Amino acid sequence: MNRTLSVKAYEEAVQYIPGGVNSPVRALRYVEESPLFIRKARGATLTDVDGNRLTDYCLSWGVFILGHAHQAVNRAVYKAVSNGTSYGIPSLPETELAVLVNLCFPVVEKVRFVNSGTEAVMSAIRLARGFTGRNILVKFDGCYHGHADHLLVSAGSGAARLSGSSSAGVPDCFTSCTVSLPFNDMETVKRFFRERGTEVAAVIVEPVPANMGVVLPQNDFLEFLREITRQYGALLIFDEVITGFRLSAGGSQQLFGIRPDLITLGKILGGGFPAAAFGGPAEIMDLLAPDGTVYQAGTLSGNPVAMSAGIATVKHLLSEKRFYEELDDRALAFFVALNEAIVGKDIVLNHIGSMFTLFFSSGPVNHFADACQTDQQRFGKFFRYMLANGIYLSPSPFEANFLSIAHTTDELDYFVHTVRQFKD
Repeated sequence: MNRTLSVKAYEEAVQYIPGGVNSPVRALRYVEESPLFIRKARGATLTDVDGNRLTDYCLSWGVFILGHAHQAVNRAVYKAVSNGTSYGIPSLPETELAVLVNLCFPVVEKVRFVNSGTEAVMSAIRLARGFTGRNILVKFDGCYHGHADHLLVSAGSGAARLSGSSSAGVPDCFTSCTVSLPFNDMETVKRFFRERGTEVAAVIVEPVPANMGVVLPQNDFLEFLREITRQYGALLIFDEVITGFRLSAGGSQQLFGIRPDLITLGKILGGGFPAAAFGGPAEIMDLLAPDGTVYQAGTLSGNPVAMSAGIATVKHLLSEKRFYEELDDRALAFFVALNEAIVGKDIVLNHIGSMFTLFFSSGPVNHFADACQTDQQRFGKFFRYMLANGIYLSPSPFEANFLSIAHTTDELDYFVHTVRQFKD
């Protein structure tokens, strides 16, 4: 694969951008590769600046469930751009998308739009602390909730290689009210709540963690979190930045039948543009300024282009009655074939819906400690092998991969065939 122009582009980028990238995992350091520079994307295909065509299973970290450059989304964006890109005052698309979020997520009586998942999560936590009058936040090892200072404690994803607070530049006092516990470990959570449960403002969780790789909740763990937070008067926050609109139109809470107190959304919600949201019952959300005393603001929040892209995406998901059924059926057939292809290779496949991770391990991966014990060097070799064969995966052993409705049966079959041929 000729990558001359990508290498040249990276050499220029590092002169002006730290690490040559604007988000760390894009540097491909985990997999010992030089970054790809992409020229265009359509459907399930990326084309880089050297003209290489790659089938994309990262999908901008899960955003493009419809595939890249979907016609309905593009039309909505072109129309919005022709009327201006940001007003700094309200516009009708903000309310239209809010109504759609309310329709899909019954817990959301009111929603506030922001520009990123990080912003959504930090705002939801501030709101939870304001509502409860408490300070402690409980999260789970390997669950990544954005790069706000108080959340970089045992974070997954691109922070998984860092130690301590998961980042230099974060004072201990900023993380002193954040407690990270093992995912899927009910006994540890029970012990902590017995000791300090009345101080806990909220428990935040990725219902299906995707930032230590896809890890499934075990033994009614989510139901347990719902019960114990109610028992102690804490709020339960579902971070559905990734799983929202991915696992179903109503995300994980629809799939598992659990109603959290607050949710955060992003990725698919913005249809490829910087948009995210947090929402919940009016009783809690009305504490936000200008009605309440919890402050949150953003110049570009709810801008008409991002709102229009989100509206077009969500409307398409809702208008296709069998959309999720068709996507999940296609994914399940793919996963059955993929499981057969990895027999004897010391590779474990974790999957749910249209999300999956291949862990290089001889045993199950049920929490962050398991993920950290996987063979990351083998993953790097596998990534480079797949890339050489025209397949682009999420470039970290601690990330999820995704399918879109644009992936064809032939592309999925080729993926399975390529994995079957992989040898260390």
